[in-house]
Amino acid sequence: MQITYFGHSSFLLEAGGKRILLDPFISGNPLAEKVDVGQIRCDYIFLSHGHSDHVADVEAIAKHNPEAMIVGIWELHAYYSEKGLKTHPMNKGGWWEFDFGRVKMVQAVHSSSLPDGSYAGSPAGYVFDTPDGVLYFAGDTALTMDMQLIPLTCPPLDLAILPIGSNFTMDVHDAVLAGDFIKCDRIIGCHYDTFGFIKINHHDADAAFSSNGKELILMNVGGTLEF
Repeated sequence: MQITYFGHSSFLLEAGGKRILLDPFISGNPLAEKVDVGQIRCDYIFLSHGHSDHVADVEAIAKHNPEAMIVGIWELHAYYSEKGLKTHPMNKGGWWEFDFGRVKMVQAVHSSSLPDGSYAGSPAGYVFDTPDGVLYFAGDTALTMDMQLIPLTCPPLDLAILPIGSNFTMDVHDAVLAGDFIKCDRIIGCHYDTFGFIKINHHDADAAFSSNGKELILMNVGGTLEF
């Protein structure tokens, strides 16, 4: 599995022969100013919720990728479908088989509305079960006991992407506990440093994870890693 980081909570997964974009917020992020939205190519766009710092570039990227399918909770599907974009609705529950693997939408504890103020359904996370690995993308969420259901209902995780910036989501210490809940010791951090409310101390974050036998990966914006 190859993962490219576009800043904040936006990642491009390459797995199962497809390119899967998560929560595209790039053009409004000063830390991602070197990323050219127009050059991003993807087969799918998965959305965790409707806040502007997760959906800001959906329509621009869909314009350059007219065959890309937008995947989200029912209300996000309806919103983008009405704009003439290709969508697939999901909700929390069982699995859906895509051509790159199967996906389960799981619980997230947050809020969700679209930039125009319309209702965006409830927030969500995803578990991606692909031939190249199993990954949990938490989206924006507080720590929740529901995370303990993931090891009971999903294959063992190879990797998880968790928010660590605090204030709007889990902080570093809750993310460490989340790693215990989901039984995953390799964590990519997201939703940190983009603006003042979510600045973190990288050294302290690394220490919190390593002292609990876990690896925290803080990717460089524009960087790509193989897992």
